[in-house]
Amino acid sequence: MATLIKSNSSTLVSVLGLGPVLPLNSFGNVLLFLFNVLLATTIIFLNVSVFVSILLNRSLRGENRFMYMLSTCLSDVCSGVSYYYCGALDVRDSYDSPTRTYYVAPTLLGLSYMAILAAQADRYHAVSAPFKYSQRMTRGRTLAVIAVYWVYAFVIVAVNNLVTVGIAKQVTGFGTFVSNIFTVIIMIGLNVRLFLIARYQLEREPASAERETKRASVYLIVIVAVCFLIAWLPIFMHIIVCNFSGTPCYSFRNEGSDPLRILPRVNAALTPVLYIRGCAGLRATLLTKVWRVCYMSLSGYRERSVAPNVQSVSMLVKT
Repeated sequence: MATLIKSNSSTLVSVLGLGPVLPLNSFGNVLLFLFNVLLATTIIFLNVSVFVSILLNRSLRGENRFMYMLSTCLSDVCSGVSYYYCGALDVRDSYDSPTRTYYVAPTLLGLSYMAILAAQADRYHAVSAPFKYSQRMTRGRTLAVIAVYWVYAFVIVAVNNLVTVGIAKQVTGFGTFVSNIFTVIIMIGLNVRLFLIARYQLEREPASAERETKRASVYLIVIVAVCFLIAWLPIFMHIIVCNFSGTPCYSFRNEGSDPLRILPRVNAALTPVLYIRGCAGLRATLLTKVWRVCYMSLSGYRERSVAPNVQSVSMLVKT
């Protein structure tokens, strides 16, 4: 198997001018290469599954929180596709690197970050002031919020690619430093506040299906945000320390061998699992309308392809 992977990697070197994430001359390096390919595939598979499930369920599409889930899934699918390049190959995604992604791959990860932060604010508004929330946050305004941070993200990409490398480093370095500090503080504060609301405020309301739905949605976004912080805080702290000390932030050979940059990708695979686990309606749609239908379609295709072979074998036996 290692020989086959090595021959495929030599093809990549000749076609793209890139080698695998690490030379495939040891068992550990082969495992890392396979892990990164499997991680990218898992990210795409799980997020596409959740994305399609939400689109197929009208009641889910009617809730604003699932619009943020759609946004998260879409950005994570794109991030998974980009990880076939960033994670499986010898890529350093820095400004002066010839293998850089022109700030697109980090932006796709950042979009997930902004989506979860916006979803936290949305849930906080929904449970703390439900009447005002129903009046203010219409479907159009929710979609407008999502569109704003998508447009903002790619405006930053355009600016970074239009100015010189020195200016881009200064602007992005300062902006990332400030935004990391403030958004982490906001996310932690919202998490604590949402947990207190779910733990005490909602408990005082009379028992009803609406109360349980509110509590489940709050707990879900709290757990998602906690996992997000666990995956992202190491690289945030690393960047902050680098900005203070003035040292380069790359301490590993490339993206795919740096655990600080692998963790956010692992979170991109974990987030849809949490969505599936925490939402019964989403889980039911996924199992009955997406995975089951795909499995039955695949089984039917296999039966149709096997049937002619069985007939030809029986004809040969008769003759």
